[in-house]
Amino acid sequence: MADSSKRIRTRDVVAEGLYIASAATRLSLKNTILVHILADGEDFHPDRYLPEAKAALEMLAAEAEADAARTERERRTARGRHSDSDGTHDYRSRDVRNLRRRQKQSLHVAHELRLRAADEVELRKLVNDARDAAWSEVAGNIDRTLRIEAARPDLDPDYERMRTARMQALRLVDLPKLRAHRRSVSAQQKKRAAGVEPDDVAERSEAAAIDPGEWE
Repeated sequence: MADSSKRIRTRDVVAEGLYIASAATRLSLKNTILVHILADGEDFHPDRYLPEAKAALEMLAAEAEADAARTERERRTARGRHSDSDGTHDYRSRDVRNLRRRQKQSLHVAHELRLRAADEVELRKLVNDARDAAWSEVAGNIDRTLRIEAARPDLDPDYERMRTARMQALRLVDLPKLRAHRRSVSAQQKKRAAGVEPDDVAERSEAAAIDPGEWE
């Protein structure tokens, strides 16, 4: 049962490592696509980005292999140490098993990344996902720009009428509320300064009736 649990934990760690690597690759490709299309005016062609997807995965695989090599050196150094540790990365003999597990996990991640880097189907999926992310970002920016443009006073035929109504509401409702709230706060401060605790029930009622957030 212990071995099975250990295999499950290792599998989960490897899956998480691959997920993070894929997300990082998509982000890098998305930014590259945006630069080439928006700044350079290029058309989108998936084949254009396959080498970059492959290079990104291979770079992450190399980083995982370097991490495995570093962990192996730390494991060998820790093997003969039996004293108390002086810090997080000051490993001792009791850490050897965990270091060996970390080394294997890094090697598994590196192996899977190199397999994906050699798989054109996987590379095209990453490129297409990056393209979708790029388009979503562009579409979001366009939508926000259009909303701002649509909110311009000169483009709103009811702006003047609604502006008058908003100013009346401010004068007749919001400003009296604000004055009442300030009087209430001032009265409570005076009571506390005099050593008298305000009535909690009255204070809660005033807070419920007056919402300063309405004036923002």
